[in-house]
This record gives sequence, structure tokens and C-alpha cells, in this order.
Amino acid sequence: MSDAYVAYVRCGERVLIMQRADEVADFPGSWDGVYGIGDPDDVDAVAVRITECTGIPTEDLQHVRSGAARGLAFGNRLNDVTPILFISESSEVSPRTIYKAHEWVDPAYIETVKSDHSEGTGASRYSIPKLGDMYGDVASYLYILKTSIGQEQNVSKEIRARLSGTGSLKDIQDEVFGVLHPAHVRGYIFVEASAQHHVEKLIGMVGMTTTRLKNCRKVLPGVSPLENTLAYLEPKAATAGIEEGCIIEISGGAFKGQSARVIRVTESKEEVTVELFEAAVPVALTVRADQVRVTQRVE
Repeated sequence: MSDAYVAYVRCGERVLIMQRADEVADFPGSWDGVYGIGDPDDVDAVAVRITECTGIPTEDLQHVRSGAARGLAFGNRLNDVTPILFISESSEVSPRTIYKAHEWVDPAYIETVKSDHSEGTGASRYSIPKLGDMYGDVASYLYILKTSIGQEQNVSKEIRARLSGTGSLKDIQDEVFGVLHPAHVRGYIFVEASAQHHVEKLIGMVGMTTTRLKNCRKVLPGVSPLENTLAYLEPKAATAGIEEGCIIEISGGAFKGQSARVIRVTESKEEVTVELFEAAVPVALTVRADQVRVTQRVE
């Protein structure tokens, strides 16, 4: 058992990182979680340490999980450090003890600083060793897989089948937590995992024991920021973006391929009522909203 820990505090979709003071002996000025000395299994004592360093009340903190200890190099010595994850109801932080500053960041940027010059990239932070890896030990990151268009569902099913097997991928089953395929996103699926190399092994990009996953082209580089991704993961109503007056093309049913004008949108039933352009007599026709495609929007 280790006698040191790094506590990560998450509030909503962001994680707290703390900057060490310049006079601290180990890694002065570096970014950290909340570092403490003591028994990592004593979660109440860990919560007290978080309060000492951040000012977040202990009653606002909830322990989620702890990971396995990692050996981290602190100068000429090797310390076993246990990562621990807490959820906080409060985002008000006042850095204290060995810390001089703080930031709430998207987990994708826990070891980087976003750059205004090139989206998705940034300069590395000066941080304690394995800051991002230890966060993955107790939480997760979101990765994007590029797939063949139209094969998203098949790739998702094959990934789930691989994770439920007993073969060479058994050792990463606890490292991959979910596969997400929003119906309105084409050519991509999302995988929640503790680290990118687990995803690469899952689809057969690394190692010799796993067959390359058909119709899965690659893992997009880096971690997907939640702030850029959550909008794609939220379910959308089939009527979203359809308004009265829009010109649509019917993509299913007996009137497939015909154009029409929307005269009414019924959001509660996810249906639209339209008038066909080619009908000899104008007739109101009700169709499912997922069977129409907007070709011209209302100005």
C-alpha cells in the first residue's frame, strides 16, 4: 500500500488542477491534483486534505473510486502514489498550503494548454509525473474512431462483442467503459476508455494478437474534449431543424423521392404534415420526421 496520493476533483464536466507554489521542494510551479501524504484508503482524511488545499467543504465532496498505486520519480526517490477521484458540488476554490493557483479544465486538457492558433492542440503543461495517466486510472477519456460511412453500427457491435469475449482482449475489458454511436453522426463512433493505447489494441492497431477491426480506419489523435463533443452525444428530436415553410424531400415510404412543403410540425409525435408539390389536388400528408430531409430552409 502506498503512503501518498493524488486526489482529482471533478465538478460537472471539468476537473480541478492545482499549481504548486514556487518554493515547494518537489516540482515547484508544476500542475498537480491535490497531493497528500497518508493512507489513501482513508477517504475521509483525503477529503479533509482536499479541503485544506482548496477550501471546498468536505460535505460537498463525494468519493468515487481509487486506482492502483503508481511508482513516480520525485528527484532521486521513487514514491508509490495512489490516484483518487472525488466529485464536488462546489466549484469555488481558494488555493492554499502548497498551491498558488488553480484551473477547472476539460479532462482532455489536463496536461496541455489550449492554443488559440490551432484548435485541438496546445503547449504541454509542466506537471507532476503521470498526471494525465493517473487521471485515466480513476476516470476516463473520450476517443473518436473513424469508420466507413454506413458501418458505424456494425463497428459498434463488433467492439462490444470483442469486449465481452474471453480471448486476448480480456485484459483491457476493465479499461474500456462504453461505445457510443449517435444515430445522426456518420463516419464516427465514440469510445470511452482510460487510455488511447487500450482503444488501439481493441481495434487491432497495435500488437499481433488482435485482428484489425473491419471498417474501422483509425483512432483520431488525442483525447476528444467534452466541450466539443457532448453536443453530438445528446439525443436530438427528429423534428429538430424542421420548420413550417421548409422544403423537404421524403426519404421513405410510398412517397419516397417526392418534394413537399412543410405546413405543420408536431414535435410531441415527431411528425410533420406536408403538401406534395406534384399532387394534382393539394392534400395534407403526415409523415415521420425521420423520413424527411430538408432541402431548403425558411429564410
